[in-house]
Amino acid sequence: MSRKRKTDSECRIFNEQWTYDYFFMQYKERAVCLICQNIVSVFKGYNLRRHYETQHKDKYDCLVGDVRKNKILKLKNTLTTQQNVFVKQKQLNISSLRASFQVAKLIACTGRPFVEGEFVKECLLSVAKKMCPEKSDLFSTVSLSGSTITRRIEEMGDNLHQHLQNSSKKLSYFSLALDESNDVRDSAQFLIFIRGMNDNFEVTEELAALQSIKGTTTGEDIYKKVCQTMNGLELDWAKLASVTTDGAPSMVGSKKGVLARINLEMDRHNHSHPIAIHCLIHQQALCSKSLKWDSVMKIVISCVNFIRAHALNHRQFQEFLSELNASYEDVLYHTEVRWLSRGRVLKRFYDLLSQITAFMLSKNKEVPELNDAEWKWHLAFLTDVTEILNSFNVQLQGKGKLICDMQSHVKAFEVKLGLLIKQVKEENFCHLPTTQNMLAEKPSVAFPNKPCVDSLEKLQKEFQFRFKELHLHEQDIQLFRNPFLLTLKLWIQFTKWNWLNCRIVTL
Repeated sequence: MSRKRKTDSECRIFNEQWTYDYFFMQYKERAVCLICQNIVSVFKGYNLRRHYETQHKDKYDCLVGDVRKNKILKLKNTLTTQQNVFVKQKQLNISSLRASFQVAKLIACTGRPFVEGEFVKECLLSVAKKMCPEKSDLFSTVSLSGSTITRRIEEMGDNLHQHLQNSSKKLSYFSLALDESNDVRDSAQFLIFIRGMNDNFEVTEELAALQSIKGTTTGEDIYKKVCQTMNGLELDWAKLASVTTDGAPSMVGSKKGVLARINLEMDRHNHSHPIAIHCLIHQQALCSKSLKWDSVMKIVISCVNFIRAHALNHRQFQEFLSELNASYEDVLYHTEVRWLSRGRVLKRFYDLLSQITAFMLSKNKEVPELNDAEWKWHLAFLTDVTEILNSFNVQLQGKGKLICDMQSHVKAFEVKLGLLIKQVKEENFCHLPTTQNMLAEKPSVAFPNKPCVDSLEKLQKEFQFRFKELHLHEQDIQLFRNPFLLTLKLWIQFTKWNWLNCRIVTL
């Protein structure tokens, strides 16, 4: 059977003489008739001549010389103008589409309602009419209705998922971070983050899934969501290197937890167990909670609630601060679920302590602790320690942090904590500015050394307990950070293990 001929791949060349003879010109590898704008796909003189003789010869064959050339030039200009109009309109449509996607992206990233796209369009039109009224019609072509924004965001989400799926297939190894929490409507939301590396050492770090869990949130329920995500991204269990969790019983249960079920899955396929890590930021927050100091926090929260819970008190307190030209305009609410909240509340409360004391007296609200020198020592000390813990928490946060970086921060903080205990025993407050200011005021009561040292030592023990699993992997982490630190002893251990594996396979 003969092969079908492909005329468009014969690389024929357009002859410029055909323009004069048959009123044709070349446009994007096609011959276009200047008179009727029909297209002839193959550059063959016969095809062009046949079209001219059958369609236009009677009318245009009488044109010769300069008259014919002028007519051809006029027809060329007309065709070029029409083409430019279509090209320009196409470019405007593309620009309008891109602008719509860009606004949809901003709305999605800021968590705003999708219907705000219409308000954004009104703002754009108002600005355009003032700044460039001749181009205001261009802004009206950008579609930003609620349904359009919804569709744009769905399309971007599908595109991102497709990119993540393609990247996941190329990963040599990957790790998962699992977190389950309730939203404002008490619906369980399960998040899965993935970080992996391909053969070219390119790192992928993305939110792999956000899934709602209906009903119970047992280890089995969460494990099913993990498997669903693994299958959706076509991830190989053999490449799973580590799993980070929030330490909840449903995650780390020895028999029915997610980690236990993952280990069973790995055993079923004869794969090694992934390294299990409790989220270091979560660990740090749990350590911070060991500094209860209820005697301080109850008074602070009580005073703040008295001021802010009643509208009249709140307005009068703000006016009172304004009259005194205070450093701040208001006190802050304490929110337990926000890890950095306590430090900010204590710092603001201490800075406004004199104003708060005066306001409480004006309201006949007796709070004897506000005038108690020992309680003030405790407030100043807790403010400083909480600020140090908040600073440490911020160091652990951020995208792209590796476990070796976080381990360095943890080890450095443990050393700092030991130094701080020693300095507090000696009543050296060089790293405790609020306590140092309290000392400068020469209070009537000496610094309560013992309870402060005891609280720091308790915090130190809590850190040692919480981060013990990190110390268990210290050798592997150091090797990951710098392979050139590998000692001869470790090298022999690794090579001997691999040699034994080879011997077993040979036998």
